[in-house]
Amino acid sequence: MSLGVHTITFIILGALLLGLLKAALKILREYERGVVFTLGRFTGVKGPGWFLLFPGIQKMVKVDLRVQVMDVPSQDVISRDNVSVKVNAVVYFRVIDPEKSIIQVEDVRNATSQLAQTTLRSVLGQHELDEMLAERERLNHDIREILDAQTDAWGIKVANVEIKHVDLDESMVRAIARQAEAERARRAKVIHAEGEQQAAEKLAEAARILGEQPQAIQLRYLETLTEIAGDKSSTIIFPLPLDLIEPLLRRGQSGG
Repeated sequence: MSLGVHTITFIILGALLLGLLKAALKILREYERGVVFTLGRFTGVKGPGWFLLFPGIQKMVKVDLRVQVMDVPSQDVISRDNVSVKVNAVVYFRVIDPEKSIIQVEDVRNATSQLAQTTLRSVLGQHELDEMLAERERLNHDIREILDAQTDAWGIKVANVEIKHVDLDESMVRAIARQAEAERARRAKVIHAEGEQQAAEKLAEAARILGEQPQAIQLRYLETLTEIAGDKSSTIIFPLPLDLIEPLLRRGQSGG
């Protein structure tokens, strides 16, 4: 009877020890860290791998070190040229200091999201609409630098910021379309005017050359007659310049 009581006691003690060991044994993956508090005081960062915690005395908060992707909700932004647009973005960040990410801020993801929203409105509000549409790379860089500097105290590294969409209302879309059409028409007129100028310059140069060489004018006149003579569909009366027949007249008078 006594042996049975001891056996039961050993079994109970063994079960308690196994349960205590199971509760004390912690395993963290390669991308995880554990911020450990002993009786409420920070005592270190554990992981990766396995380690023991004293149940009831020590507590651990798990932190993920992988890059996290966070969508920034659409923000109403008024540009420097007083155009109202809706802009949304995506932020890539990761925890580089687990201790700061737990102790210095209550909810690091929510805090980063709120800061990203206010920074997006602040930075884009300093630029005109054309800059928002054409210079996204520079704006992404400016927003990332501001976020990275302000989240450094939280143990956060902002890796990248990308503006996804800049949405305009229907009236502004039509106004931009009209502006683009006017710009295309202006360019077409400029190109046409430049072509006319070049043609006029070439014609003036040709007239100058022909004026210096009367024989060239006569040859050109004869070439024109030849081209017209090839067209048999109509009758054309073409004046004959006197300077072409004048040499023949002088020759005939001298012969007489």
